[in-house]
Amino acid sequence: MKGGRNQEGYADPTATIAVGRVAKEEREQIECEAADKRAYDLIKVLKYIIKGAGFELTERVQVKDTKTGRVYR
Repeated sequence: MKGGRNQEGYADPTATIAVGRVAKEEREQIECEAADKRAYDLIKVLKYIIKGAGFELTERVQVKDTKTGRVYR
């Protein structure tokens, strides 16, 4: 589907909207997975630093992604 047109060359707004929504969902899923990985890596590094400094983590680490607003524990 190039330029919002079907195989015959006619405008196909319904398909264009549907394809656009699917593409948007895929982008959001990829961004979410990337944010999850960043949060996991950050917490892992924080725990490593805490242990290396001779401290022990006594409570759960909780961080909030400023871009998505999602809270990680």
